[in-house]
Amino acid sequence: MRTFIILMAITSILAGCQSEKNNQVDSGSPVKVVLKSPSKPEGGAYFTISGSIEPEHFASLSTRNMGYVSKVYAKVGDKVRKGQLLIDINSDEIDAKKAQTQAGLKQAEAQLKVARKNFERYTALFTENSASQKELDDITLQHEIAKANYERALQIQNEIDAMMAYSHIRAPFSGVITSKTVKMGDMAQPGQTLMSLEAPGKFVARALVPESSIESVVKGQQVTVFVKSLGKSLKGIISEVSGSSQNSGGQYLIKMDLEGTDDIKLFSGMYVSVLVPVTGEASSSLFVDKSALIQKGELDGIYTVSESGTAILRWLKLGQPMGDQVEVLSGLSQEEKYIASSDGKLFNGAIIANQE
Repeated sequence: MRTFIILMAITSILAGCQSEKNNQVDSGSPVKVVLKSPSKPEGGAYFTISGSIEPEHFASLSTRNMGYVSKVYAKVGDKVRKGQLLIDINSDEIDAKKAQTQAGLKQAEAQLKVARKNFERYTALFTENSASQKELDDITLQHEIAKANYERALQIQNEIDAMMAYSHIRAPFSGVITSKTVKMGDMAQPGQTLMSLEAPGKFVARALVPESSIESVVKGQQVTVFVKSLGKSLKGIISEVSGSSQNSGGQYLIKMDLEGTDDIKLFSGMYVSVLVPVTGEASSSLFVDKSALIQKGELDGIYTVSESGTAILRWLKLGQPMGDQVEVLSGLSQEEKYIASSDGKLFNGAIIANQE
């Protein structure tokens, strides 16, 4: 019995020691960190709109004529030169009209030559008093009628040529085929887009501005254009501002010329965020470094400093990115500092030392 009591006492002492060990906090060495304050964008307040990258020269090719597509000479991705034939649309009816028009034009031209010669001859005779005024007036009238008939035949010829142009679709400029919606045998409809063509080289950005912000947009204004997929910011200059929102759902279309694109591989259709400054207003937006963010699933957070000098994870609501930083909508105040980088692994409660 005495032995049992001694064993129980020893067990209690060991358990107490173990419990005391578990309650101790393993402080370890402090993690050296770099602290930063949230920054504000240069230039004061701004508003953000969404847009896309587009080529400066773009064309949607269509036809005015209805007919079957008899031949397609290019496919998506092909480089084509200006004037190159791209699509043929069956034009038997137009070909027949062209032949008739050409015959009528030749006849009108021949009649005009005869009428001109008669007019010149009777003018000379009238000068020599060898022809009467009535004879000259009659010849002059015939000459004018012949001229009118020739002009009418010429206009019909030009109209047929224009119709022929819409049956034989050619590239309006050198570029790359970006889309093709028809194949041989399809029925082409008037106004239907058959192909799209883009000129390589210079790109622009286009975006829609809501009615509430259009007063802050001025032609020639400098903006920041952030290309989301590339994580790059570009300087943009507003070159066009639409004066009407009638065909754009109550929003105003603006165009921005881009600078500094030589070292960036842009593609048409890339999404962008455009930061447009608002003159005379102070910005309430805060920005933190992207590299300091902690992501867990769909949550974004950042390590801040607690009152006891330890790291604490703070979840944030983020807004638009701008270069290497991202906007903080909520979760952090201007007075608070966040951990921009560290020499070790951070976790809630980790002791930190500011690396001045």
